[in-house]
Amino acid sequence: PGMMELIPSLMNAWSNKQDDIQKTIKQVNEYLISSNKTTSGKSLEKDVINNAYENFVERYDNEYGGFGNAPKFPSPHNLIFLLRYYKSYGEKTALNMVTKTLEKMRLGGIFDHIGFGFHRYSTDQNWFLPHFEKMLYDQAMISMAYLEGFEATKNKKYADVVDEVFTYVLRDMTNEKGAFLSAEDADSEGEEGKFYIWKYEEIINILGTKEGQEFCEIFGIKKDGNFLDEATGQLMPDNIPYLRNEIETFAQTNELNKNELEKTLEEHRNKLFKIRKERIHPLKDDKVLTDWNGLMIAAMAKGGRVLNNQKYINAAINSADFILNNLIDGRGRLLKRYRVNSAGLQPHIDDYSFFIWGLLELYQATFDTRFLASALNFSEIMIEDFLDKKNGGFFIGPNNGEKLIVRAKDSYDGAIPSGNATAALNCIKLSKLTGDSKWEDIAFKTFKAFSSKISQAPSAHSFMLSAFMFGLESPKEVVIVAEQKDDRVKNEIIWNSSITEIINKDKVIVKTLDKDFATEFIFATDGANSKVRELCDFESEEWFYGQKAYVTCIKAQHNNIAKQYFTPNGTLALLPLNDKEEFYSIIFCTNSTGDVLQDLEDMNKAFDIRLDLSKVELGLGFELKHSRAIKLYTCLLYTSDAADE
Repeated sequence: PGMMELIPSLMNAWSNKQDDIQKTIKQVNEYLISSNKTTSGKSLEKDVINNAYENFVERYDNEYGGFGNAPKFPSPHNLIFLLRYYKSYGEKTALNMVTKTLEKMRLGGIFDHIGFGFHRYSTDQNWFLPHFEKMLYDQAMISMAYLEGFEATKNKKYADVVDEVFTYVLRDMTNEKGAFLSAEDADSEGEEGKFYIWKYEEIINILGTKEGQEFCEIFGIKKDGNFLDEATGQLMPDNIPYLRNEIETFAQTNELNKNELEKTLEEHRNKLFKIRKERIHPLKDDKVLTDWNGLMIAAMAKGGRVLNNQKYINAAINSADFILNNLIDGRGRLLKRYRVNSAGLQPHIDDYSFFIWGLLELYQATFDTRFLASALNFSEIMIEDFLDKKNGGFFIGPNNGEKLIVRAKDSYDGAIPSGNATAALNCIKLSKLTGDSKWEDIAFKTFKAFSSKISQAPSAHSFMLSAFMFGLESPKEVVIVAEQKDDRVKNEIIWNSSITEIINKDKVIVKTLDKDFATEFIFATDGANSKVRELCDFESEEWFYGQKAYVTCIKAQHNNIAKQYFTPNGTLALLPLNDKEEFYSIIFCTNSTGDVLQDLEDMNKAFDIRLDLSKVELGLGFELKHSRAIKLYTCLLYTSDAADE
């Protein structure tokens, strides 16, 4: 009905059906309240992780990758879950689903083969015909998936895709102050995709007949066009560039040199890009959003660390500094958006959780403790303003926000991970970074708050389950000790491919071998003057075999308490391996010139325990220029009762 019919009908209802209207209002309110009510449920079990994996297996598209039919969204957090599942459980099928999806996405029209970056989603099943809008959050999360694909496989083509996406973001989606912009529209000149599509004759005129025909063959460009209009189903006279096969396959089939072909195609791409640059561009959404910038900061920082590219780390720093300087209110709270020299709007949980994620990735990429300090500060605010202290989990809006019928909490992933999932992951990381178990407690209470929903739809909570896996795993640890804070430590150790997670830059560096999938961090610092120590909860001092030692406690494996002793000559960490604390894994890291075996004998006396010294192994050694060799010793420690058994 039109407005002329609708308005009298509304007036009649308001005048004559008040009782019915009030009854409906009450029913709607009751439904909203009940549907958004969350109470602390049962603890999550590992089975739910396997159930999510099985969900993805059932929905997997064996021909084109991805999950389900058209339309197809990249949903990179699902791919990240599967990569971490593969890493944790060794399930090769999980890895294969991811690698095929990543490869098919890069081949398809959903990827901009001329200017780089990914379009929002594919309207068909085979990643060919996109909705041409480009979103900042897609570039960030898709880059994360390709980065973790590269880490899992060491296949350089995944790293190359990350470089391409970051090239697009830094060129077209970054303002002069270093902040990342929100989106580029699908339309130009009133027509969707017009900026991105080509006629066959255009390609021939620009590249010449021979090379133009080769380019058209490789990128599926036809004289009559290569895609159908979505509304009419008619063949359009234009073309969307896409790859039918990998470039390497085309080179082999046509007996061409792969490297020379790639060089030629890059020259052609640049020519076409310059021509396309003169077209009328789609509208650019130049808002700076805190949450989406947080995702891109995380991606850039991680990309810089994994790919050893300082340019990406610098870009992440620039964006983080922009937010810290422009999107903080007078109370130290985050604001949501910035545009035309004006910041405003109250934040949501996504703004905090995504930005904190970015800060933590920056800390791991730079070892600059200001980023860890900022992450801790905003996490404390996040707890104060968003945490449901009774039932667990985080509300979407702050406690001083607009008063709504219900104060909702959300756990499901959408195009991006949920704010609650990301907050839980951040809390687990902070627990391991600072030794403060309260963060891990908050994370596991968040899992419990949504456990019923997660169990009902596991694959809809893939990022929450990635966080859950991260919290469950018992990782390997590597402690590297340097005698002094020096850039040589960074230059000679940080980019060592066998060690992937650097935690502390302060005289002693801590890195783990288990990448991002499962990490337990031990702080080895130089004692009282450590910047990291200032951020941790050191509450006591004890005498440790004749030396004063700073002590902190870490909750290990959710049940046990591990003590770390920081002494003038080295660091000792005791990690109980079971609830009865009969068995201990011990890491002793020293830069002293003393007898390590004698030190271990002294430990026997200090702790009234037995140690089989024949089991002592040299775990890791580095020799730095102008510095003594650094040694890490590991062994198995027994209590007296356990040793007797």
